[in-house]
Amino acid sequence: MDFSIKACDWSKGEANGFLTGKSDVIVLGIFEAQTLTGAARDMDAATKGLISRVVKAGDMSGRAGTTLLVPEVTGIGASRVLLVGLGKQDAFNQKAYGEAVRAAWRVVLGSKIGQATFTLAQLPIQDRDGVWAVRAAILALRELTYKFTQMKSKPDNGARSLKKIVFSVDSADEKAAKVAVKQGVAIANGMDLTRDLGNLPPNVCTPTYLGQTAKKLGRDFKLKVEVLGQKQIEALGMGSFLSVAKGSIEPPQFIVMHYQGAGAESAKSKGKNAPIVLVGKGITFDSGGISIKPGEAMDEMKYDMCGAGSVFGTMRAVAEMGLKLNVIGVIPTCENMPAGNAVKPGDIITSMNGTTIEVLNTDAEGRLILCDALTYAERFKPAAVVDIATLTGACIIALGHHNTGLFAKDDALAGELLDASREAADPAWRLPLDDEYQDQLKSNFADVANIGGRPAGSVTAACFLSRFATAYPWAHLDIAGTAWKSGAAKGATGRPVPLLSQFLIDRAGA
Repeated sequence: MDFSIKACDWSKGEANGFLTGKSDVIVLGIFEAQTLTGAARDMDAATKGLISRVVKAGDMSGRAGTTLLVPEVTGIGASRVLLVGLGKQDAFNQKAYGEAVRAAWRVVLGSKIGQATFTLAQLPIQDRDGVWAVRAAILALRELTYKFTQMKSKPDNGARSLKKIVFSVDSADEKAAKVAVKQGVAIANGMDLTRDLGNLPPNVCTPTYLGQTAKKLGRDFKLKVEVLGQKQIEALGMGSFLSVAKGSIEPPQFIVMHYQGAGAESAKSKGKNAPIVLVGKGITFDSGGISIKPGEAMDEMKYDMCGAGSVFGTMRAVAEMGLKLNVIGVIPTCENMPAGNAVKPGDIITSMNGTTIEVLNTDAEGRLILCDALTYAERFKPAAVVDIATLTGACIIALGHHNTGLFAKDDALAGELLDASREAADPAWRLPLDDEYQDQLKSNFADVANIGGRPAGSVTAACFLSRFATAYPWAHLDIAGTAWKSGAAKGATGRPVPLLSQFLIDRAGA
């Protein structure tokens, strides 16, 4: 799909280009029990009162979520007008805008419309501007058009009619809106990559496949990529990571991707070009190991690599946007399987930094691969490290499927990530990381246990990781409740690529 920007100040009557330009449909917003404003008012005048007559007749009440496609319109460049109910104007916020946008796109996608003119981005949204609205509309459209059909013998993709969308924005927003289009498309492409990797079956999306994907991403976007195999991982002393991998016949991989948008670090830069490191959990299938999971919904454990998937998607988005920032993606990836040589409850293993770990539950494996990756990240002298993992079912109990769990000792970094989550409409909620919780990880036989019992399970998991992330500002995102959906809508969501992308956009701007 092609997205473009066209400036128009409806309040000043500068609508001639939209009245005469060719389009299959013009999308207009109608507030509940309000007189027509902005684009709707000007289009009403051009159509000799057609829109106001429709509203007065009760065919369009303006109630939130309602739509009406008016055919055979004369007097303007479009043959049809799509009216979208917005609800009450004084309550038109980010959520209401999102609902209106998705309602509009569903109608457009359900008809044979090839080109649409979209005016909703100029609506007065509480605490948001037209630039934000453009990007949000692109992401909503791309989410609705995403399909995973790669594994079907006869994929029913169907030819999509919609090819071109023109966004109407205020003249003052024109330049920034063009940047928003570029960002929106890049983030959507990153989310699609994340979704595809998550939705692939685990017999296809293996650690080796993720290594190949990284190399392809490197070729396509000029990233420096390293994929370390078993012997190289052993040479690094990653005993914790390897303890999880050894129960599977699939060889582990340790993937490192470098995007250098700000140039190399030097004495002159004085740390200004220090990279942001994203660490993604890449368990391509999690059986639970010897502490095996129940059979019900175990197929969804192919999504246990969605942390890694989100790093892939974010690296792609960052490279496509061309951010002036250095970003490194680090992905430890393996399977967690039961076998005669698999790690057992009661085993004691040694991590890369020398910490000994008593494994009390082999299904708490994500933290065992991440801890060595967090130690490895020290060599980059990072400005900040963010790890992303489908880490704990306890996070789903705490937050459900709406908010990603955020943990950080560094208040400034936590604040940046929360601000980014709000801006990106990819919500996160900060949970505690107090030292008192560390007591639950005490072991009689090793430096630390890998679980702390049922109470505050997501907190103690983060506490475990924090022990390996003391050399830099660090945050942990637990995406167990947000990385995929179950049931009839089963599939990867692409989260938290929007949050991470916005965080990096903000860092690049700063």
